[in-house]
Amino acid sequence: MKPAAVRLRVLAVDDVAPALDELCRLLAAAPCVREVLRAGDAVSALRILQGTERLDAVFLDISMPGMDGLELASLLARMTDPPEIVFVTAFEEHAVSAYGVGALDYLLKPVSAERLDAALGRVRRVAAPAAGGAEPETPALDELAAVPVELAGRTRWVRRDDVRFAEANGDYVRLHTRDDTHLVRIPISRLEEHWGGVGYVRVHRGFLLAVRAVQELRSDSGGGLLAHTDAGDVPVSRRHARQLRDLLLEAATHGELGGAAR
Repeated sequence: MKPAAVRLRVLAVDDVAPALDELCRLLAAAPCVREVLRAGDAVSALRILQGTERLDAVFLDISMPGMDGLELASLLARMTDPPEIVFVTAFEEHAVSAYGVGALDYLLKPVSAERLDAALGRVRRVAAPAAGGAEPETPALDELAAVPVELAGRTRWVRRDDVRFAEANGDYVRLHTRDDTHLVRIPISRLEEHWGGVGYVRVHRGFLLAVRAVQELRSDSGGGLLAHTDAGDVPVSRRHARQLRDLLLEAATHGELGGAAR
């Protein structure tokens, strides 16, 4: 018999009543949510958390009078078994601070049902092992053919096939396409784990490259090797050069080079 899917207990926190009503409505409409609790400020949220059985996640506004969302999240992180934190805010400039206190996701208002479902999916993947294996854990980026990118209150989806290379930027990567770049919060090592089997190869400590996007190899002024793509040049370290040349030869033999040049 297939185990029952995990259904979540969540808390929504926002000091603006209409925004809280809408967030609760969206959460309650999600099939994976079995109960939604609500609080109009951080202190009320703490009382609820202390007086109820464990919650799977707190969907939390940042800008609130008194204790703000970041301060509340910092307190929750000290709990023995804290809920996951998903920030829901109108201000994108707090993203780095939010992830710094351990947020699982960061949603910009107005939140669409699709974007909320993606955040709930992340919560479920974390909650499933805690529920005794009720639902098999699936890596967040496994089999992703597109990556959600948030900018100015909008969510865009960047197709993996359009990404020429990814550049490490701390706990983030910058995805380079032919026409644009997009900053996504994930370490490059994690991205390599899930994209390594679909045509991407680590060519440098800070770069993951789509083999099919390479148009030619070049030498830089210092004698180093560069992989040229229509999104820019990517440095190739000496220890990765041989592997890349072999992959390029194999791709050329099968007519697979240039497949990303759309």
